[in-house]
Amino acid sequence: MNKKVCMFVWNHFTNDARVLRECTALSESGYKVDLICIHDPKDNDLPVFEERDANFSVYRVRRYPMLLELMQKVYRKSLRDKFFGLILFLIWLFLMYLGPIITGIVTVIGLLLLKTKLKVLWIRGSILFRMIAKGFQKNYDIYHSNDLNTLPQGYLCSKIRIRKKRLIYDSHEVQTSRTGYDTKYYGLLEHFLIKKIDDMIVENHTRAKYNQDFYGFYPYVVHNYPFIQKDKHIKKAPLHSILNLPPSEKILLYQGGIQAGRGLEKLIKAVPLFKEGTLVLIGDGRIKPALETLVEEMDLKARVKFLPKVPLQDLPSYTSNAYLGFQVLNNTNFNHYSASSNKLFEYMMAGVPVVACSFPEIMKVVEGEKVGLCVDSHDSSSIALGVNELIENIELHQEMVKNTKTAKLKYNWGTEKVNLLEVYSS
Repeated sequence: MNKKVCMFVWNHFTNDARVLRECTALSESGYKVDLICIHDPKDNDLPVFEERDANFSVYRVRRYPMLLELMQKVYRKSLRDKFFGLILFLIWLFLMYLGPIITGIVTVIGLLLLKTKLKVLWIRGSILFRMIAKGFQKNYDIYHSNDLNTLPQGYLCSKIRIRKKRLIYDSHEVQTSRTGYDTKYYGLLEHFLIKKIDDMIVENHTRAKYNQDFYGFYPYVVHNYPFIQKDKHIKKAPLHSILNLPPSEKILLYQGGIQAGRGLEKLIKAVPLFKEGTLVLIGDGRIKPALETLVEEMDLKARVKFLPKVPLQDLPSYTSNAYLGFQVLNNTNFNHYSASSNKLFEYMMAGVPVVACSFPEIMKVVEGEKVGLCVDSHDSSSIALGVNELIENIELHQEMVKNTKTAKLKYNWGTEKVNLLEVYSS
């Protein structure tokens, strides 16, 4: 009988390439995989349930508590509608569940939750409990938690029961040294839960060694390599036309999250030093408005273009338009310093040389395979030197394009998924 796997991930599962690859590899190998993730209330086209294939299904739990959804609908209406909505809400609570005193208490608490940080805790708690409830609905053999934010769900579902189940902790990041997680609370949480797991997966050997020094054991390594792309199967998106650029214009591409610590401000400040080319940033994130403001202040709107996030399956058709790609993380924490960036290998699959940061795992690939140049990602002038060398030295650029075609035969999911299956079969 095929083993049943319950996998958790704390996102909408619309652009999570690693989780998609893992679920696909397991389902193709005969495992029955249910992925539990979060529904996006802003996306009306996003299904609550998807059957990807006979062995792989996706379940999205609702994001907001029912009470909060109702109160938010009332809060967003006009003042008059808010008043009548609140009256109807109070009557509904009184008639259906509560007495007048408790109704008043609930209303006050609800308004406080809408306007304070307690709202975030309420929402996250609601998601967590829905995930746990979903994880208990079937008799799974293995639970697989992606990152620390789903490890409590995996632990409760797999270990708080009479017949304990296997728990795999798949840490895509260095959880105690990443933006937003580098507090004492997350360190204590991981320190407690890591003693309860059966197996752990990390992204590369630098992080595995860090884990060994920190927790005393060397986890499995499953690199973050993409599916192999065959050149003839990539149909280029009309990116030059979309951006109103002449066909001969060199596109200098950054794709990925527009987040702090990724060197994007330094990258934009390097643009005036580029001999030629247009910087294109594809993606969304918290600092995107600030970067757009910076572009306006520097009068670079003609040389810097922004595009929204592209669906995962369409991304290679955009990437293949680039003359070069950027991976210029800043050393703001060990998580960045130790990264094996997925986008590095996505550029490689599309035959695009890179200008990259000089961090150990990234440098090992870039310089070892001669598919790009490593620069000081904290220095705009150093980034510009790398770009200009690839613009002016056409032969070097062509050699690196050729090298990507060889390197992608090595750094791809077809060869790497064996390591994931080994974890499951061990």
